[in-house]
Amino acid sequence: MQNTLSEQEIQQLRAETKGTAQRVHFNNAGASLPPDAVLDTVVNYLNEEATYGGYEVEYKYRKEIENTYTLIARLINAEVDEVAIVENASTAWGLAFNGIAFEKGDVVITSEMEYVTNLMGFLHVQKTHGIEIKVIPNDEHGNFSLTALEEAISPKTKLIAITHISSTAGGMIPIVEIGKIARKHHILYLVDACQSAGQVPVDVKEIDCDMLSVTGRKYLRAPRGTGFLYVRKEIQDSLNLIFMDSHTAEWVSQDNYKIRNDARRFELYEKNRALTLGLGKAVEYALNIGVDRIWTRIQYLAGLMRRELESMNGITVHDAGDEQCGIVTFSVDGVDSPTVKNKLAEKQINVSVGKAISTLIYMNKKNLDTVVRASVHYYNTETEINTMCDALRSIIKINPLLTAAQYH
Repeated sequence: MQNTLSEQEIQQLRAETKGTAQRVHFNNAGASLPPDAVLDTVVNYLNEEATYGGYEVEYKYRKEIENTYTLIARLINAEVDEVAIVENASTAWGLAFNGIAFEKGDVVITSEMEYVTNLMGFLHVQKTHGIEIKVIPNDEHGNFSLTALEEAISPKTKLIAITHISSTAGGMIPIVEIGKIARKHHILYLVDACQSAGQVPVDVKEIDCDMLSVTGRKYLRAPRGTGFLYVRKEIQDSLNLIFMDSHTAEWVSQDNYKIRNDARRFELYEKNRALTLGLGKAVEYALNIGVDRIWTRIQYLAGLMRRELESMNGITVHDAGDEQCGIVTFSVDGVDSPTVKNKLAEKQINVSVGKAISTLIYMNKKNLDTVVRASVHYYNTETEINTMCDALRSIIKINPLLTAAQYH
């Protein structure tokens, strides 16, 4: 995989991200370092609110706030009236999933890589409505089986719900091919793109999904507490509303109301306008670089990191599948993942611990309690990867069991 950003561009992007001067940040799948422009947008707006008043500043920036919807629509190739801005991906996913009118006996199909929050959602509706959950396992190569999906579909299949990129593995699910199957069988299709947006080009028309949930804090480099929901125009009226206020609908008479005719029916009026602007600035920043170029750069760095880790004695890389992303998961023999994370943090290197609960079906299948998760972004460098690998070598050297094993 070739690098698509020049050294000059990378250095400029790092100069526009103050955090890169402080730490090696390989926790982008948790929360990326925001560009300075995003931080300034949020802080400046809050300062104006404190000076002039919240409603007054919202009116001043009404066009910029509205433009955030336009930018999101451009990012995922949607229509503006198909976008709702919410606080996070879990809210977005929950609004979509819980808006579906499930009946006893309905079947939801998912994969072994599904995120814990979504699995809990399935189980809750199983308990309350009597639905059935079918899990499509990955094959021996770590790939999702489209054939098994086709075979699992029945007249009772109500929904296919898929997390595109897992929280604790580097593999990816073929959401475009799944979309073709869902459309052929006229089945609702919900995609969790929490780790995808800002990392991988996401085109809802190509995916052909009905609903898609996204967070801002991960690869989009937006502030925490931001996210959005895409709902295809044709199905908006079929989803039940979980919450309502005067933003969701308008009064027609004292005894009636009319639900608004776009995806903003899934929002509530009160939200953080500073964070909304920060989200818009982050999306604009990614679009200016080009998501295709970002994705190629991430694949290049992740491939380099995996090769370096695989060459080291005492380290096991767990990622599998034909297509892999910027999340790299591994274990150090004889050293638990939290200890590895803490040892790296002492050297100003950020990684995270992937816990079994995050993707319980997959982790149980692999007999993994935890993994170390190092997730790269375009602003990371080859030097930073070498710095992390050198730090890991020092961790391995202080493990007496590993040191002894290397000499036998």
